[in-house]
Amino acid sequence: MSSIIATPTTTHELPAPAPAARRSASWDNWGRVMVVPYLLVFAVFVLYPVGYGLWLARHPQSYVRLFADPIFFRTVINTLVFLVVAINIKMMVALLLSGFFVQTRWWIKVLSALFILPWAVPSIPTILSVRFMLNPEWGVVNTLIFRLTGMDGPNWLNDPTLALSFSMLMHIWKSLPFWTLILVAGRLSIPSEQYEAAAVDGASTWQKFRFITWPSMRTLYLTSTILSMIWTLGDFNSVYLLTGGGPADLTHVLATLGIRYLRLDQVDLAMASIVVAMPLVLPLVYFMMKRLSK
Repeated sequence: MSSIIATPTTTHELPAPAPAARRSASWDNWGRVMVVPYLLVFAVFVLYPVGYGLWLARHPQSYVRLFADPIFFRTVINTLVFLVVAINIKMMVALLLSGFFVQTRWWIKVLSALFILPWAVPSIPTILSVRFMLNPEWGVVNTLIFRLTGMDGPNWLNDPTLALSFSMLMHIWKSLPFWTLILVAGRLSIPSEQYEAAAVDGASTWQKFRFITWPSMRTLYLTSTILSMIWTLGDFNSVYLLTGGGPADLTHVLATLGIRYLRLDQVDLAMASIVVAMPLVLPLVYFMMKRLSK
């Protein structure tokens, strides 16, 4: 009688192919090599200028001289007024206009294309054209006033309050289309079924906005407002191109004050005026990132 003895067969795992591992390592190395130029550009054009500016503003005497300049405190007040008044008016108007431009009528689409032109056109020709229009001698505004009333118009940009007000109006007019488009996109993301259900229940336009539109857009609106404040702190076009900081340097904001010191060959004060804006910027960045994290 023969017996069959079965012996178990043992299997050994084969190693992964070496060429595939080498190819993966090669692609990783090429990826690191391709990133190097971007890191160099970032270091040269971002890290170095920022570090050099902070190094120039390292002396405490620069801040003593800056705080002793009466124009600096007027500039801080102008900047706060610009942020509180202009930004909030701009965002509230953008919220209202977003409800208008979200409609699907053909003439509204044509009007929206014209509405976006101030934001699309470069700042220099548009703001300088307004400055020419406000010229007290030959500007079109005072010319019309003289023809209609027979009286000379005011010197619009020679009054600090009027000059700063016109600067804020220019900022609102120039950047309003952009934020309106952002809020229009927010409105379009709201499901239309919610409005249809509200209409069936007999909700008014105000009730639809209060219970559907605003809860859906609140985070977007607040985040856009904070982001607009951050950008406005670094925007000098509306003030510098329209008033140049005048009259008598009374309409400067922090973004243009540094240019004034540079023109006076006071580089350390220019850098110090930028550094003192950080207490305004950093809290805004913190609140914006906190909003986005939610």
